[in-house]
Amino acid sequence: MNARLEYTSEHRQFRDMVRDFVQQTVVPAHEDWEKAGCVDRSLFTEAGKLGLLAFSVPEEFGGAGVDDFRYNAIVVEELQRAGAAAEAIALSLQNDIVLPYLTDLTNAEQKQRWLPGVVTGETVIGIAMTEPGAGSDLAGIRTTAVRDGDHYVVNGAKTFISNGQTGDVFVIAVRTAPDRHKGLSLLVVEPDTPGFSRGRNLEKIGLHAQDTSELNFTDMRVPVENLLGEENRGFYQLMNNLPQERLSLAVGAVAAAEGVLAETLGYVKQRNAFGSPISGLQNTQFVLAELATEIDIARTYLDDCLAEHLDGGLTAARAARLKWWTTELQVRTADRCLQLHGGYGYMREYPVSRAFVDARIQTIYGGTTEIMKTIVAKDLGI
Repeated sequence: MNARLEYTSEHRQFRDMVRDFVQQTVVPAHEDWEKAGCVDRSLFTEAGKLGLLAFSVPEEFGGAGVDDFRYNAIVVEELQRAGAAAEAIALSLQNDIVLPYLTDLTNAEQKQRWLPGVVTGETVIGIAMTEPGAGSDLAGIRTTAVRDGDHYVVNGAKTFISNGQTGDVFVIAVRTAPDRHKGLSLLVVEPDTPGFSRGRNLEKIGLHAQDTSELNFTDMRVPVENLLGEENRGFYQLMNNLPQERLSLAVGAVAAAEGVLAETLGYVKQRNAFGSPISGLQNTQFVLAELATEIDIARTYLDDCLAEHLDGGLTAARAARLKWWTTELQVRTADRCLQLHGGYGYMREYPVSRAFVDARIQTIYGGTTEIMKTIVAKDLGI
């Protein structure tokens, strides 16, 4: 482990608690949640009871007031390592991805309205950026919000929205002026707002327990007091929070790779072919040796970036490098481990099969690998 990143006894005790929560609450329910196409709301409320949510929320609004991303990372790691990828994404949205908008861009009245429920898990949060015609190109957002007295009138549609079916509060990116970059704003919307409608729960090849939805807005009237920060500053607010989102995805990628590697090591020692365990075959040994080395490198790089983030120094370019490298490694690890399982790896009852399909989205959401490389190239001055 990188010497720069250290975990205290409090962090280790917290990890033990999270691991118990995952094994006792999440793993037994995972199959049912996959069949339902959505995690139960008890995932959030039980996590809230244990203090696993919204660590950075100030005490006056019900939180712990602890701004230490190591706690966030531990939650994601333990879920991903156990193969609970959908649950990891659900809680990461609550802790890492959406929460900063509600802590950093809100006034006292807004904090009092939204944050206490986020801490307890009674308020599930989501963020709606992606549109049918605007994914990686955030400046292409077309959902409009037109000021009308004390309200914004919002029209448009969003797609691929995580926590879309269970969400109680959504941060939505809207266009309040024509300028591509200086014309976006962020509004907070509750689903009971007239004009708000949820579309279907989208069927995905993986992450079956994670609800992903379309959201539609038809003459939806959102109170002006639901504006986050300044009007027309939304693009820059989104850009400011993306490095932490990408760091969180990288945390999950490395932990998932570690988890599927450990599972595969156990499998090859027990599975026989040609009269002996397949762990004795040179191909098996070389594949696993290569993956173990690459994951070790990724873990070292991740820990270095985590340490930088704790110091407030993680740049957008370095977060992009980390995100694309670790998520591509996760996909490659799941693919090669599935191959070592042979035909059994294609059966859903084997964890490696779920790891394979759950991994595939990682190189797409949060910014595609291609967009990450573009960010890195710009940082290189080309």
